Amino acid sequence: MIATRSRISSRRTEPRRWTYAELAATLPENNLPTELWDGELVMSPAPSFLHQEIVDRLHDRLKTWVRSHRLGKTATAPLDMVLAPRRAVQPDLVFIANERLGIIGERIEGAADLVVEVLSPGTRRRDRLDKRDLYEQHGVKEYWLVDPEARTVEVLFLERGAYRLVGRWTSGQAGSRLLRGFKVPVPELFASSPTE
Repeated sequence: MIATRSRISSRRTEPRRWTYAELAATLPENNLPTELWDGELVMSPAPSFLHQEIVDRLHDRLKTWVRSHRLGKTATAPLDMVLAPRRAVQPDLVFIANERLGIIGERIEGAADLVVEVLSPGTRRRDRLDKRDLYEQHGVKEYWLVDPEARTVEVLFLERGAYRLVGRWTSGQAGSRLLRGFKVPVPELFASSPTE
């Protein structure tokens, strides 16, 4: 009898690394916050009611400004912004200038001109660090970070490939450098009721 050695597989199970094209072809359309980070599928719980109120208030103002000046288009999440084959995010709010409307198809293929992220407890680090670096690397011209907990609005503007702080507001009106003249009353964004 010949002795045989059995092989024990020591293979580790690695998470699947998707491309955006594979993901779009495989998963059904849904409204869940879903992003792709270096091919890894990242899903988050739905945002809070306050989070969505802030997005809605800011979008109302931005959309009105952009339409009245005929500058381009705006949209809110969930909407995929595909930055690379294995990198797709869903910003809370985007603006795309007229001269770049060609990046809009079934999704946004490339970096929007202005991106807004409203921080949530579970996304704070990703929005402040990871997404800041990602948006800077891919050429998002202006990045707004809206923090409901600190009740602040920070605006970053891309200069020579790096973000510079335009301003950090806790009161008054936060203003855009990209969209000259566009301002948002900060207390209004965080009001718990329309009359506050």
